[in-house]
Amino acid sequence: MSLKMHQDEIEISGAMVRQLLAAQFPQWASLSVEPVLPLGTDNVLYRLGNEMVVRLPRRQRTVETLLKERLWLPTLARELPVPVPTPIVEGEPGEGYPFPWSVYSWLRGENATINGIHNLNQFANDLADFITALQKVDSSAGPAPGEHNFFRGAPLKSRDEMTRAAIERLGDQIDRAAVSAVWETALAVGENEHSPVWIHGDLDFRNLLVELGRLSAVIDFGCLAVGDPACDFMVAWKLFRSDSRDPFRTRLAIDDRTWSRSRGWVLSQALMILSYYDLENNPTLVLEAEQWLKEALTDTL
Repeated sequence: MSLKMHQDEIEISGAMVRQLLAAQFPQWASLSVEPVLPLGTDNVLYRLGNEMVVRLPRRQRTVETLLKERLWLPTLARELPVPVPTPIVEGEPGEGYPFPWSVYSWLRGENATINGIHNLNQFANDLADFITALQKVDSSAGPAPGEHNFFRGAPLKSRDEMTRAAIERLGDQIDRAAVSAVWETALAVGENEHSPVWIHGDLDFRNLLVELGRLSAVIDFGCLAVGDPACDFMVAWKLFRSDSRDPFRTRLAIDDRTWSRSRGWVLSQALMILSYYDLENNPTLVLEAEQWLKEALTDTL
């Protein structure tokens, strides 16, 4: 049974996955089924044999993200410099599980932790090149930010009320004056002046894979949309430190206003996480968010 993170989520187990496979794809029913760690917040993943992975939404809200991946990943995969998950088959509700689900190709690599990256500056360039390639893909028919991607890439001001509410909920757990100052600065620069582009929407160490110290794949496109690129640039504070943050920014030629909005994005997301999850139900993400917040507060623009 997976650890419950949301009140409205479905309980998913390895036994349920095996039942779904036996009923809908019996050719794979004899393959091993093992949970993928760390646990995802929106989907539960089980490795299927050596070459595949089963992806199941935890709750109704996440179903649309899965359907969006099915639609767009085959198109995006042809344009990107590193592999991304490829949908193989589409599962249907059944065996007590109420949502559609998918089987994807398994991508080799480990999560992009600092210890697993041989050269952070090179990795910064590799990731910047991935973002550049993603932004160049024709986005004319792509979805605008909305419920389907938790509004990643929407105007930053749309997060103002919830961000301030999170600051109040966290109280003395954070430096409210410093946090509020960074947030006000990010809002003050105004909104995106450039054309909206494809964004991944959730670039952090869990969704970036490395092999031999280099970026080898990018996974989890549930927050995919066409919006403000500042949302993707917040990985600069999620993964890099000041010395490797500069090469990342230089490679992408990020202007000051976009950079400030990006810092606002990572600040807001960290606050949302810290005010929603705790060390019991999602310790990995909470510890990440604490580090993101630290980087956003200590960095200078």
